[in-house]
Formats: sequence, C-alpha cells, structure tokens
Amino acid sequence: MSEWAPKRFWKTAETTATDDGFGVLLDGRPVRTPAKAVLSVPSRALGARIAAEFDAQVDLIDPKTMPFTRTANAAIDKVVVQHAEVADMLADYADSDLLCYRAAQPKELVLRQAQQWNPLLDWAEDKLSARLEPRTGVIHVAQSPEALTTLRARVHDMSNFELAAFHDLVSISGSLIIGFAAKLASFPVDDLWTVSRLDEIWQEEQWGIDEEAQKMAEHKKAAFLHADHFMRLIGDESLT
Repeated sequence: MSEWAPKRFWKTAETTATDDGFGVLLDGRPVRTPAKAVLSVPSRALGARIAAEFDAQVDLIDPKTMPFTRTANAAIDKVVVQHAEVADMLADYADSDLLCYRAAQPKELVLRQAQQWNPLLDWAEDKLSARLEPRTGVIHVAQSPEALTTLRARVHDMSNFELAAFHDLVSISGSLIIGFAAKLASFPVDDLWTVSRLDEIWQEEQWGIDEEAQKMAEHKKAAFLHADHFMRLIGDESLT
C-alpha cells in the first residue's frame, strides 16, 4: 500500500504582509503551521520562497520539496517555545568544537587540519571575541570559560528564525564556529562545508569512497546549504 498524502486544494499561493512580517495566502486564507499558528516570517523574500514552494505542488503535497516551509514551521512551533533551550544546546558545541580536536598523526593530516581550521579559530577570536584552542586527541579538555560565555551570549541573541537555521549549520557541521562563519557570511559557504568534512575527505583519499557515505554526505550538504540560504533570506529586503 502506498502512503497517504494530502492533495493540493488551492489554486493560488501568494505572499501577504502580516502584523509581524510576511505570510502566505492560499486562495486568500493564511497558511498555518502544524501547531496551527499563522505562518509569518521576517522578510517578504522568505515569504515569497515559501509561497513558491506551495505553488510548485501539483497533485499530492510532498513536504520533502518544501524545505523553507519546514524550517519556518520549526522556528515558529519549536524554537519560539524553547528558545533558551535550543540556544544552550547549540552553544554547548563550543566546548567540543570540531575545529579544536586534532590528530596526532600522520603529519600530513596534522598539517592539513592546521592549515584549514586555524584560520577559522583566528577569525573567531577577531570577530567574535572568543578564542578556542585546539587539542590533540579526542579526550575532552575544557575551553576558556570567558570564550564559552561570550559565544553563548551571541547564540542567545539570535532571533527564532536565525536560531532555526543556525541549528542546522552547527549540528550538521559539528562546529559552532563554522555556524557563526556561515551566519555572518564571512567565508564562502561551499568552502565552509568542505572544511567541515576535512577528516572524511582524508579518509576517502586513503581508503576510497563509500557509496552510502557519499550519499549521506550529499544529503547533509544540501541541508547545510539550505540552512545558509534560509539565513540569507531572513534579512533579505530586496522584495520589500
């Protein structure tokens, strides 16, 4: 038996201004989230992207083709009601950031990690006023309390929509610093993704590519790039 899927019931999908941003109307009726809240996003550009996702549905609705709608729903239904908890969960990545855990050998991998990861740690010290120090091995060594407090405050300062996108940037890459670098558009997002996969790329070079692992990496990359695109649209005023 095939899975049941809801059918498209609307003829038109359009963006409209709301009291706190922009929403989407389906045949004049506002779109609501799964928790029944009115869907309202910070920018018209983001609203237009969500409206386009609804307009692209043909007969059966396929949520997998509606990533911007899904992230907006998460911001409204999940982050709004537990902003502090989500912020704390993400801020905790700083004390075990991917960029800080280095190999002891071989020397080629040690050098590559230093070449690609040190500039991001230096950037964080300069732009975020927080210095995280690299460690050799996988045993946890706590970072500076001052740095952790500074980074935690920056995460808590994010809006609900920023935090929803930031969640994927951090959790997929394994790095709070990479998440901030993407949020602030300080490095090309494709380069940040590649840097986050340094260890996996090294393993592929030594042992070859595993097809299943490659498919998983492609899926994660698409989600990472989507989160970055969502972050860009939050502040996009080009359609206002």
